[in-house]
Amino acid sequence: MMERSGKILCGLQNQYYRATYKSMGFTTEDLKRPMIGIANAWSECVPGHFNLRQVAQRVKDGIYRAGGTPVEFGVIGGCDGMGQGHDGMHYILPSREIIANSIESMAQINLFDGIVLLGSCDKIVPGMLMAAARLDIPCILLPGGPMEGGIEFDGRKSDQTSSTEAYGMLSANKITEKEYTSLENLACPTCGSCAYLGTANTMCSLSEALGMTLPDGGIIPAASAARLAVAEDTGIKIVELVEKNITARQIITKESMRNAIKICLAMSGSTNAVMHLTAIAHEAELDMNVLEEFDQLSGVTPQLAKINPASEYNMVDFYRAGGVSRLLEEMQPIICADEMTVTAHTVLDNIKNHIYQYPEDCRVIKTMADPFGYQGGVAVLRGNLAPDSGITKPGAFDESLHHFTGEAICFDSEEAAEEAILKGVIRDGHVVVIRYEGPKGGPGMREMYKAMKYLYGRGLSKTTALITDGRFSGTNNGCFVGHISPEAAEGGAIAIIKDGDRIEIDVEKRSINLLVSSEEIENRLKEWKRPEPKFKRGYLGLYCKIAASGSEGAILQYDKL
Repeated sequence: MMERSGKILCGLQNQYYRATYKSMGFTTEDLKRPMIGIANAWSECVPGHFNLRQVAQRVKDGIYRAGGTPVEFGVIGGCDGMGQGHDGMHYILPSREIIANSIESMAQINLFDGIVLLGSCDKIVPGMLMAAARLDIPCILLPGGPMEGGIEFDGRKSDQTSSTEAYGMLSANKITEKEYTSLENLACPTCGSCAYLGTANTMCSLSEALGMTLPDGGIIPAASAARLAVAEDTGIKIVELVEKNITARQIITKESMRNAIKICLAMSGSTNAVMHLTAIAHEAELDMNVLEEFDQLSGVTPQLAKINPASEYNMVDFYRAGGVSRLLEEMQPIICADEMTVTAHTVLDNIKNHIYQYPEDCRVIKTMADPFGYQGGVAVLRGNLAPDSGITKPGAFDESLHHFTGEAICFDSEEAAEEAILKGVIRDGHVVVIRYEGPKGGPGMREMYKAMKYLYGRGLSKTTALITDGRFSGTNNGCFVGHISPEAAEGGAIAIIKDGDRIEIDVEKRSINLLVSSEEIENRLKEWKRPEPKFKRGYLGLYCKIAASGSEGAILQYDKL
């Protein structure tokens, strides 16, 4: 009998618990084995989770095969895409904490010996990894895999975001209504996490790099038979981890976190990864500044992979080119290969034993000797507009935009900015400022996904910039800076920008500045008044009171209560 589950399933005094399990069909022999929880975020709300029923069954098969007993329970999971552009997006980032808290609660209520975490999407994957780090029991994360790309549109295989870009093109009379509507049935041919390198696939890839997902387990396509095979392998491995007592914090370490950061930089992953890795490190009590690690490592980590939105190639192309395993192999000189992983072997062992199913493709993944660029694809900027930090993704936009100076045009909400863009108010040279969208001010740090896509669709992606204390989707490209901290609702300088002010963004110098005098900034801040919270009841009423800034991972600060 295992140490955790044995506390409630072993001995005459614990008949109550055994009887409760037996009411659901578990047998005496079942209750003598390691009890493995399966935290399943399956739903019909999220395409990245739609196949997790089938995946869960194969995980159960593997657990049974290895001598364990699976016990499945549900976890919420919201789709960022479904929350875009309306009040639902306020709940997306806060749902990460609900996910972590609910898994922690179920693991402790039932004293599971280990957990398999099934989730694929933007806040679900980090929330699950946060729970694993907090619990420090044997855990494996298994995503459902990315979807296939759709019909070709605008020079690449389409996906959901193509529809948003196309709407901008339609509003500018660049395409016909027939061309626009054709995408509805053809952009998303299968279920799975989005076909591009958004936050979902970034975090699935980084879970592999952390060692918390079996090799290729983060990026095997959702509709592939290999997805079900890796599910069974995951079930087998979680029992082995329990037997060997290999827990999450033996895998999530400072060095494995640095490995994940380097992979994120090498593949130009989503800017949201900075915030999520910060939160995971906090839960693992690693005592490291993830933001500073990104800042330092971005200058010495080459960009080896280019995936949509940085190129026309999608996640399935990345998987076939070798994926995270290929990057880890290529980056051996600069990663820590001695770190333990959920295979119960080290990163180096995994590299040596990996079998690639497809040939190399240097269009998607290059070598250390011939990289796409000699610096990472994510950068941390600072200046009088963002003294704590702002995050951008130079790996996903043209080098001509790495130094951009323009005229501010300010909006106090996402919706106001989007309306202005579609009406043609934004013109070449503008720096669109969207504020009061941070963790507290939003609340929930909404994504400015639609605004950037509309700028792209209207042909303004190379002649304008956008800055915000909110976030961006991993699929966004163009000159953008998000996560600006302190946020407007906390009295950050972004709150006092006026229309017509000049703003300078310099990626090479890692700077973002409001080009007015420090005396003028100080005077404006003295006149600024803190706005009333947008939500005063329910979960968001609590969240906006205790959420930390984006630079601190937007974690909940319970000591603020």
